[in-house]
Amino acid sequence: MVDITKVADKADLIVNGYAFTKDGQNIRVLNLNGSDRAAVINNESAVIETSMDDIEIAIVMDYYNRSRKFLEV
Repeated sequence: MVDITKVADKADLIVNGYAFTKDGQNIRVLNLNGSDRAAVINNESAVIETSMDDIEIAIVMDYYNRSRKFLEV
């Protein structure tokens, strides 16, 4: 079971319920409202792993592209 509080505390950025955490060259994304939905974005802005559906991926990528300057990627 994922400890949502720990993930949120360690996140580099939280946007509308999605925690974005830098992990080396990648960004890990977790839906804090449904911890079974996650994704990994590589340094080329491509989703390389996910348990999200296509619509949720589009939403996450929109948040990521708008906010990546705050992640210093």
